[in-house]
Parts: sequence; C-alpha cells; structure tokens
Amino acid sequence: MAMRGPRLEFSVGAFLLLTLASLLVLAVASTNQRFGFGRGEYPLVARFTQIGQLRPQAPVRIGGVNVGRVSDISLDPKTFESVVTLAIDDRYQDLSADTSAGIFTSGLLGESYIGLQPGGDPETLKPGGEIAFTQPAVDLLQLVGKYMFSGGGAAGGDNAATPADPNGNPASTEPQP
Repeated sequence: MAMRGPRLEFSVGAFLLLTLASLLVLAVASTNQRFGFGRGEYPLVARFTQIGQLRPQAPVRIGGVNVGRVSDISLDPKTFESVVTLAIDDRYQDLSADTSAGIFTSGLLGESYIGLQPGGDPETLKPGGEIAFTQPAVDLLQLVGKYMFSGGGAAGGDNAATPADPNGNPASTEPQP
C-alpha cells in the first residue's frame, strides 16, 4: 500500500525547499557574489590601456587567492583608458603603495581576473587610492592572428625571398668551393 497523506506532502515540500535553496547558493557562488555577512570592502582604482574580456564581478587575486572583485569598469573621457574600480576585502588593507596590477586569464579560454603583486613600499594604499603600475590584458586571438599572417617570422617563414636552384630546392647561402 502506498504512503499518502500529510507526511508525504511534507517530505516532498521539504525536499523542494532544500533543492531551491541549494540552487540559490550555487547561483550566487558562481557569479562571485557574496552574502555580505560581516565583511567590508574598500575601493582601489587601476587604469589599463586594454582590458580584454574583463567583466564586473571578476575576481581580484594575490598569489591565486581571491582578495576582492571588480566592482566597476568605465572609460576616462580624457585619456581613453579603462578605469577599473576594485572592491578589496577589508582584511587586506595593508597593500603597499607600489603594488602592481595585471589582467590575466585562467587557462587558455578561462575567465579574466585581476592579479595583484604587492611591492615592498612601507606606505600602504589608502581606500580610493590608485594603483600606479598596471599591465594590460594580452589578447590571445590577436597574437595568434599576428603570428599566422605575418609569415611566422624565423620559424618557417616565407621562402619566396630565397633563391632556388633549377630543381626547386632552396639555394645554399654558403659559398661554393
């Protein structure tokens, strides 16, 4: 005989609520959001000439450890540089004033993130301060395109400039005896 009644309905309802709560936590975690319990953030600004595929909410890392996120990306109308605002966790307020920032990619086609490299200056960056030393993103597709369509450089380039003997073989550049 099948179990029916309030117990079955309660069990199914509880299972559905737990499933929905799990999906909500997964959705928040996969977009680099936080629940905001007990931790504050302070802003830092970095200017880049090229940001590649960097997006808001991208992680900010030091040595592979997440220390913040990208909170805003805008364009400076005077210099036409990308102005990236970082929200750094309050636990990391002692970043040296000569900290450098670069835009990197996780793996070959992974997400873009900001990598910070602290320096040795005893002074620290103040909230709202600007990171002076930045490294722009490297566009892998542009690099591959330049390599493919530039003849490959010294690694097997165009042989049209090399004279050939009557058999079609490239002529030797060494003097003949």
